[in-house]
Amino acid sequence: MNKKQLIMEKALELFAKQGFETTSIQQITDYCGISKGAFYLSFKSKDELILALIDHFMQELTTDIDYLVNGRDLPVTLYRFFYTTFETFIKHADFVKLLMKEHTQSLDDELLEKLRYYDRKTDQTILSIIEKVYGDVITTIKYDLVYTVKGLINSYSSFLFFNKIDFDVALISKSLEEKTDILAKHMTTPFITDESLEMFQEIPKEKMQKDVLLQQINSTMEKIEDSLTKDSLILLKEQIGELTYNSAIIHGLIGNLAEQPECKRLSYLLTKYFDFAK
Repeated sequence: MNKKQLIMEKALELFAKQGFETTSIQQITDYCGISKGAFYLSFKSKDELILALIDHFMQELTTDIDYLVNGRDLPVTLYRFFYTTFETFIKHADFVKLLMKEHTQSLDDELLEKLRYYDRKTDQTILSIIEKVYGDVITTIKYDLVYTVKGLINSYSSFLFFNKIDFDVALISKSLEEKTDILAKHMTTPFITDESLEMFQEIPKEKMQKDVLLQQINSTMEKIEDSLTKDSLILLKEQIGELTYNSAIIHGLIGNLAEQPECKRLSYLLTKYFDFAK
C-alpha cells in the first residue's frame, strides 16, 4: 500500500468516528504514523483528501453501473442496477454512512460542486437505465421515476445502515425492482417536466481516476492464473502511468483480457480509459 492509499484508509476510519469537520490533519498524521510533511506530499489540504475519498467511492460506483448499462455482455435490468448499488454501499459502508450524516455546510464550494456533479451523474445514469428498460412507456413520467428510484435508494439505505440491519442484497434489489416496476407501469400524473429541468442535460465526460483503475487491475491480478493475461495486465498498468504504446498495441493487450470471463468488466473499463486518453 502506498502512502496516499494509507492516508485515505486511515483518514476514513477517523472521519467515520468523528466527522469531517472535527478531524484535524494532525490527528490523521498521528493515526497514520507519518509526519505532516508526508501528508502534504500527497494532499494539499484536508478538503483535497475528502475530495479524493468522494472521487474514489463515486468513481467505483459509477464505473460499475456504467459497465452494467453499456457493457455488451450484460442485459440492462433494474435488479442489476439495485444490486450493484447496494453491493458497493456495503463494501464502503463507513463512507456511505459518513456522507449520509455529514452536514454539507461544513464542506467548501469545491467539495459541494463535486457532490452536485455526482448527483447529476446519478440522475442521468438512472434515466438511461429506465429508458432502456421501459422505452416509450415512461416518456411522460420518466423524470419523476428517476427521483422515485433515487428516493427509494436513499431512504432504504438510511434505514438499513443507521439501524445496523444485516440485509440480503438480492432481496432488497428484487423488492425495489418490483416497486419501481409498479410505478413505471401505473404512474399517470407527472410533476417534473422537460421545461422545469436543467440537471438532465448532458454533463462533460470525466476520465476515470487512475487510482480506481489501478486498484481494479491489482484486484483482478490476484484472481487469475493465466500468464498471458497477467503479462497483459502488467503492461497495461505501466501504460496507465505513462502512455508509450500506440492504440493498436493497447487494444491488442485489452483483447487478451477479453478472453477471460473474470476480466470482461475490466477490459471494458480499460477500453474506455484509453479511448478517452487518445
